[in-house]
Amino acid sequence: MSLTIDITGLPEERLLFTPSPLAELTSMLHVLAEPAHHPGLHGWAASTTAAIPPELSERLLEADFLWRSSRADFLVPGLPGANLAEELDAVDRIDDEPYVAAALITTCGSSRLTRRLGSPLTDPVAGERARDLALARGPRQAAFADRLLADPPAVRALVRRMLEDCGAAFFADAWQRVLPDLAADARRKADLLARHGLAETLAGVSRSVSLEGDDDGRRRIVIDKLQDNSTDAARSGGVTFIPTAFGRPHLLVVHARGWRPVVQYPVAEAGVPEPVSLAMVQQRLEALAHPVRLRLARTMARGPHTTGELAAAWQLTAPEVSRHLAVLRRAGLLTTRRRGRYVLYQLDLAAGARLGSDLLEAVLR
Repeated sequence: MSLTIDITGLPEERLLFTPSPLAELTSMLHVLAEPAHHPGLHGWAASTTAAIPPELSERLLEADFLWRSSRADFLVPGLPGANLAEELDAVDRIDDEPYVAAALITTCGSSRLTRRLGSPLTDPVAGERARDLALARGPRQAAFADRLLADPPAVRALVRRMLEDCGAAFFADAWQRVLPDLAADARRKADLLARHGLAETLAGVSRSVSLEGDDDGRRRIVIDKLQDNSTDAARSGGVTFIPTAFGRPHLLVVHARGWRPVVQYPVAEAGVPEPVSLAMVQQRLEALAHPVRLRLARTMARGPHTTGELAAAWQLTAPEVSRHLAVLRRAGLLTTRRRGRYVLYQLDLAAGARLGSDLLEAVLR
């Protein structure tokens, strides 16, 4: 499955790399709502949660579906501003209908809400459908949907005030700490684009992002995501890439019709390995699912072995072992080193550990 952004005919100067205060704030709010997604930020999440005033915590809980499982599109600006206030001013200029539609998609959990029906603000059937979907998600979502549909300006003002209060409570300090790294990463990506082209730049954004083209001259940015979907960047003026320090491991993409496509990507961290693609994870799981390869992996977890040693240990032929080793190597699960005319194979324990501690303990048992 993948999400594609059509960039056919789009000049590369329309590709923007820049930090966004609002996008980073809502990344932080997602961390606070789903700390299990971000084990590396447990300390920050715990200390920040303890320091937030109770009244603000209650308001954040009421609205956390705006950023918990997905992000309302207006919270990830296509044209980021210099500061949070400037970006919130831009959100205020969005008409009620797209604002409400974006909020209800996250509230109701249905991207089809506004595509097959009319506007929930003017179409009674669409409005009732929105309420039903929100109620299925819980009473807080239903109450929010009712308030939003009844009085959009009042709810929009409440959301803005809440985000401003977050700025004073915890965001301003954290933003000043991470902004230099985010700005530096954006500059590096822009320089990489100018010097080496888009394909190499996208590879630097994430292993899950790539450039595809065909004989007809069409070009697409392809992103490994849960849904199959597409959007056209030429119609919306370009694509924006926003680095994030608090978004890891998520690769967030805004792609709804009418919105400028935005990709929010985690910046590289020293000592933190780059995430592998879902396809590679699947390849590794399938490689280890074979009983013979799993036995070989357990043997190589204990130390380096030659093909002949592995064949003798498990009463296999050398060609059989070589075929299984080739599968494990393509999955990135082996390291090799040469000793004279022999090649020694060893399980890459770091790669195995990233698949899970239970797997690592099992192969080392």
